[in-house]
Amino acid sequence: MQDFLETYGYFALVFGTFFEGETAILVASSLSYSGMFFGPYTIIFGFLGSFISDWLYFLIGRFNGEYFIARRPKLQARIEPVRGFYVRNRLEILFSYRFLYGFRILLPLIIGMSERRLGYLLLYSTAAGLLWATTVAIIGYVAGALFDLTPQSFEEHVGYIVLGFAAFGLSVGFIVHRFANRKMGI
Repeated sequence: MQDFLETYGYFALVFGTFFEGETAILVASSLSYSGMFFGPYTIIFGFLGSFISDWLYFLIGRFNGEYFIARRPKLQARIEPVRGFYVRNRLEILFSYRFLYGFRILLPLIIGMSERRLGYLLLYSTAAGLLWATTVAIIGYVAGALFDLTPQSFEEHVGYIVLGFAAFGLSVGFIVHRFANRKMGI
Protein backbone atom coordinates (compact mmCIF):
# COMPACT_ATOMS: atom_id res chain seq x y z
CA MET A 1 0.00 0.00 0.00
CA GLN A 2 2.81 2.43 0.85
CA ASP A 3 4.37 1.92 -2.60
CA PHE A 4 1.01 2.57 -4.25
CA LEU A 5 0.48 5.76 -2.24
CA GLU A 6 4.01 7.00 -2.94
CA THR A 7 3.52 6.40 -6.67
CA TYR A 8 -0.15 7.30 -7.22
CA GLY A 9 -1.18 9.05 -3.99
CA TYR A 10 -2.14 12.45 -5.37
CA PHE A 11 -3.75 10.97 -8.48
CA ALA A 12 -5.74 8.62 -6.23
CA LEU A 13 -6.73 11.64 -4.12
CA VAL A 14 -8.08 13.50 -7.18
CA PHE A 15 -9.95 10.37 -8.26
CA GLY A 16 -11.26 9.77 -4.74
CA THR A 17 -12.48 13.33 -4.20
CA PHE A 18 -14.16 13.27 -7.60
CA PHE A 19 -16.37 10.39 -6.42
CA GLU A 20 -16.37 10.46 -2.61
CA GLY A 21 -14.75 13.59 -1.33
CA GLU A 22 -14.54 13.46 2.43
CA THR A 23 -13.23 9.94 2.84
CA ALA A 24 -10.45 10.39 0.28
CA ILE A 25 -9.21 13.71 1.63
CA LEU A 26 -9.52 12.56 5.26
CA VAL A 27 -7.35 9.51 4.55
CA ALA A 28 -4.72 11.51 2.65
CA SER A 29 -4.58 14.35 5.16
CA SER A 30 -4.38 11.95 8.11
CA LEU A 31 -1.29 10.47 6.47
CA SER A 32 0.18 13.93 5.96
CA TYR A 33 0.86 13.91 9.70
CA SER A 34 3.46 11.18 9.16
CA GLY A 35 4.88 12.78 6.00
CA MET A 36 3.27 10.46 3.45
CA PHE A 37 1.41 13.43 1.91
CA PHE A 38 2.29 17.12 1.99
CA GLY A 39 -0.56 19.13 3.59
CA PRO A 40 -0.87 21.96 1.04
CA TYR A 41 -0.73 19.48 -1.87
CA THR A 42 -3.41 17.40 -0.17
CA ILE A 43 -5.66 20.45 -0.08
CA ILE A 44 -4.91 21.40 -3.70
CA PHE A 45 -5.40 17.91 -5.15
CA GLY A 46 -8.46 17.25 -2.97
CA PHE A 47 -9.93 20.52 -4.18
CA LEU A 48 -9.10 19.64 -7.79
CA GLY A 49 -11.08 16.37 -7.73
CA SER A 50 -14.15 18.01 -6.21
CA PHE A 51 -13.84 21.00 -8.55
CA ILE A 52 -13.81 18.75 -11.64
CA SER A 53 -16.85 16.88 -10.32
CA ASP A 54 -18.77 20.11 -9.66
CA TRP A 55 -18.00 21.47 -13.09
CA LEU A 56 -18.96 18.24 -14.82
CA TYR A 57 -22.43 18.38 -13.25
CA PHE A 58 -22.66 22.12 -13.83
CA LEU A 59 -21.93 21.62 -17.54
CA ILE A 60 -24.43 18.75 -17.75
CA GLY A 61 -26.99 21.09 -16.20
CA ARG A 62 -26.04 23.94 -18.51
CA PHE A 63 -26.15 22.01 -21.76
CA ASN A 64 -28.51 19.12 -21.12
CA GLY A 65 -29.96 19.44 -17.61
CA GLU A 66 -33.64 18.90 -18.32
CA TYR A 67 -32.93 15.78 -20.38
CA PHE A 68 -30.46 14.44 -17.77
CA ILE A 69 -33.01 14.87 -14.99
CA ALA A 70 -35.95 13.53 -17.03
CA ARG A 71 -34.07 10.24 -17.51
CA ARG A 72 -33.60 9.81 -13.73
CA PRO A 73 -36.97 9.60 -11.92
CA LYS A 74 -35.47 9.66 -8.41
CA LEU A 75 -33.50 12.76 -9.25
CA GLN A 76 -36.51 14.36 -10.90
CA ALA A 77 -38.60 13.94 -7.72
CA ARG A 78 -35.99 15.83 -5.68
CA ILE A 79 -35.20 18.63 -8.09
CA GLU A 80 -38.04 21.12 -7.42
CA PRO A 81 -37.63 21.42 -3.63
CA VAL A 82 -33.87 21.78 -4.07
CA ARG A 83 -34.34 24.34 -6.85
CA GLY A 84 -36.59 26.40 -4.60
CA PHE A 85 -34.09 26.07 -1.75
CA TYR A 86 -31.35 27.31 -4.07
CA VAL A 87 -33.41 30.29 -5.26
CA ARG A 88 -34.26 31.33 -1.66
CA ASN A 89 -30.73 30.84 -0.32
CA ARG A 90 -28.54 31.42 -3.37
CA LEU A 91 -25.55 33.10 -1.73
CA GLU A 92 -25.43 30.73 1.25
CA ILE A 93 -25.71 27.71 -1.05
CA LEU A 94 -22.93 28.92 -3.32
CA PHE A 95 -20.55 29.23 -0.37
CA SER A 96 -21.53 26.01 1.38
CA TYR A 97 -22.76 23.47 -1.16
CA ARG A 98 -19.61 21.32 -0.88
CA PHE A 99 -20.61 20.67 2.74
CA LEU A 100 -24.19 19.70 1.84
CA TYR A 101 -23.89 15.94 1.63
CA GLY A 102 -26.50 14.45 -0.66
CA PHE A 103 -26.82 17.61 -2.75
CA ARG A 104 -23.46 17.63 -4.52
CA ILE A 105 -24.90 16.42 -7.80
CA LEU A 106 -28.20 18.28 -7.61
CA LEU A 107 -26.87 21.71 -6.76
CA PRO A 108 -24.30 22.00 -9.57
CA LEU A 109 -26.97 20.68 -11.97
CA ILE A 110 -29.48 23.27 -10.77
CA ILE A 111 -26.91 26.06 -10.89
CA GLY A 112 -26.02 24.96 -14.43
CA MET A 113 -29.70 25.06 -15.39
CA SER A 114 -30.07 28.57 -13.95
CA GLU A 115 -29.30 31.84 -15.67
CA ARG A 116 -25.98 32.24 -13.83
CA ARG A 117 -22.88 32.95 -15.90
CA LEU A 118 -19.89 30.60 -15.88
CA GLY A 119 -17.66 33.15 -14.14
CA TYR A 120 -20.17 33.46 -11.33
CA LEU A 121 -19.95 29.76 -10.49
CA LEU A 122 -16.19 29.73 -11.04
CA LEU A 123 -15.70 32.28 -8.27
CA TYR A 124 -17.99 30.57 -5.78
CA SER A 125 -17.00 26.98 -6.60
CA THR A 126 -13.33 27.89 -6.18
CA ALA A 127 -13.94 29.63 -2.84
CA ALA A 128 -16.28 26.91 -1.53
CA GLY A 129 -14.04 24.10 -2.77
CA LEU A 130 -10.91 25.54 -1.17
CA LEU A 131 -12.77 26.16 2.09
CA TRP A 132 -14.11 22.59 2.05
CA ALA A 133 -10.76 20.99 1.16
CA THR A 134 -8.92 23.01 3.82
CA THR A 135 -11.47 22.27 6.54
CA VAL A 136 -11.61 18.54 5.84
CA ALA A 137 -7.81 18.31 5.49
CA ILE A 138 -7.33 19.96 8.88
CA ILE A 139 -9.75 17.49 10.46
CA GLY A 140 -7.86 14.61 8.81
CA TYR A 141 -4.50 15.95 9.95
CA VAL A 142 -5.74 16.26 13.53
CA ALA A 143 -7.08 12.69 13.37
CA GLY A 144 -3.71 11.48 12.03
CA ALA A 145 -1.92 13.24 14.89
CA LEU A 146 -4.43 12.05 17.48
CA PHE A 147 -4.15 8.40 16.42
CA ASP A 148 -0.47 8.68 15.43
CA LEU A 149 -1.18 7.30 11.95
CA THR A 150 1.81 6.09 9.97
CA PRO A 151 1.82 4.35 6.60
CA GLN A 152 2.45 1.06 8.43
CA SER A 153 -0.40 1.48 10.93
CA PHE A 154 -2.64 2.66 8.11
CA GLU A 155 -1.85 -0.45 6.07
CA GLU A 156 -2.50 -2.72 9.05
CA HIS A 157 -5.85 -1.12 9.85
CA VAL A 158 -6.96 0.29 6.49
CA GLY A 159 -10.47 -1.15 6.70
CA TYR A 160 -11.16 0.32 10.12
CA ILE A 161 -9.64 3.68 9.24
CA VAL A 162 -11.56 4.08 5.98
CA LEU A 163 -14.74 2.85 7.66
CA GLY A 164 -14.22 5.31 10.53
CA PHE A 165 -13.66 8.24 8.20
CA ALA A 166 -16.63 7.22 6.05
CA ALA A 167 -18.83 6.93 9.15
CA PHE A 168 -17.67 10.35 10.33
CA GLY A 169 -18.38 11.91 6.92
CA LEU A 170 -21.76 10.21 6.66
CA SER A 171 -22.73 11.29 10.18
CA VAL A 172 -21.88 14.93 9.53
CA GLY A 173 -23.52 14.69 6.11
CA PHE A 174 -26.66 13.15 7.60
CA ILE A 175 -26.99 16.00 10.10
CA VAL A 176 -26.47 18.65 7.43
CA HIS A 177 -28.81 16.82 5.05
CA ARG A 178 -31.60 16.69 7.66
CA PHE A 179 -31.13 20.38 8.42
CA ALA A 180 -31.27 21.28 4.72
CA ASN A 181 -34.35 19.09 4.19
CA ARG A 182 -36.11 20.87 7.06
CA LYS A 183 -35.25 24.24 5.51
CA MET A 184 -36.67 23.02 2.20
CA GLY A 185 -39.80 21.59 3.80
CA ILE A 186 -39.15 18.04 2.59
